[in-house]
Amino acid sequence: MSKKNLALSLPPLAALLLLAACGQQQGGPGHAGGPPPVSVAPATQREIQEFEEFTARLEAPDTVEVRAQVSGTVQAVRFKEGQFVRKGEPLFTIDARAYRAEVARAEAQIAAAKTQAELAKTDLARSEKLVSVNAVSQQEIDQLRSALRSAEANQKAAEATLVQARLNVEYASVVAPVSGRTSRANVTPGNLVNVGEPVLTTLVSNDKVYAYFDASEAAYLRYMRAAKPASVSVSMGLSDEQGHPHAGKLDFVDNRLNPATASIRARAVFDNKQGQFTPGLYARLKIGGGGSYTGVVVPERAITTDQTRKVVLVVGANNIVQPRPVKPGALINGMRVVEGIKAGEQVIVDGVLRAMPGAPVTPQVLKVDANGMPVPAAQPGQPGAAPAPAPAPASAASK
Repeated sequence: MSKKNLALSLPPLAALLLLAACGQQQGGPGHAGGPPPVSVAPATQREIQEFEEFTARLEAPDTVEVRAQVSGTVQAVRFKEGQFVRKGEPLFTIDARAYRAEVARAEAQIAAAKTQAELAKTDLARSEKLVSVNAVSQQEIDQLRSALRSAEANQKAAEATLVQARLNVEYASVVAPVSGRTSRANVTPGNLVNVGEPVLTTLVSNDKVYAYFDASEAAYLRYMRAAKPASVSVSMGLSDEQGHPHAGKLDFVDNRLNPATASIRARAVFDNKQGQFTPGLYARLKIGGGGSYTGVVVPERAITTDQTRKVVLVVGANNIVQPRPVKPGALINGMRVVEGIKAGEQVIVDGVLRAMPGAPVTPQVLKVDANGMPVPAAQPGQPGAAPAPAPAPASAASK
């Protein structure tokens, strides 16, 4: 017969005694002859430097769609796809023979216009000498002056046509407008391209990278409004990285909040000379700059919920459990800043479910590392406790 069925067949008092005995056997040695065991650690006081965490997308400062400025047949592609090119290096070559012919025509027009202007100037000078002897009329003089001005205007128009023709010859060699990395070539030699169509390739700069993110109104009031953007520290981590190993700076905050989302667009800039950041990547940002203060921290797992309150169980005098309502604050690497606990008080971190308010417990005091995080106790057969993690900077993410 099972223990459960045996308990049901006994009188009520005997059944309770049997179940209590079974509970002591299952609970282990700590339950057999005394209060339940719990692990406690002292609440730690430390200097808190708050920060905010955001998600961001990386973008290149310069993203250029390379398009043709003249029509013609593509003769050559002058780069390897994905290659880094510098500003001014050739990318595509378009057949420029028709545009060179336009240059020759414009040069001939300039020569003809210059000859007409010189002839008109000579005729006017000769006629002005004859005015004194009344050999020509004033009307003829006015007509010659008008002819000279018209010839000079024609010469300037021809010179402008020559400038445009030479530009078209220059445009036939499509060069990189900025330094950066190329995308794939969308056209191959032999294809006909028009002005602006299609996009020949896309070029993105990679000497630095922007991380755009949306900050809440509270974060804006706490950090960005209080100081110049350049004075706000920013660090970044990619999705496959631990922490935020890349340092940058905040260089732009928008001029208005979005009333629909109560957020404001901001931007951080990071050096990318090594080419490790690719535009479009997801990134995690940590932004500091708020004031520091002294606070008491406890392990996050020590905080429980009592209906609508946050509660921490403290082991007081005579090892009696005392529930302590707290107001949680910033989170620091698994440690939560709380109000309502004094530094040094023993807080239950393990065995919370076995601790009843007002009842005694058997506390086992754990050692803590430099951050105040409890170090797991040594298991039987092990020489000592697990090594403490390396100290982390005293910074915290706001709620």
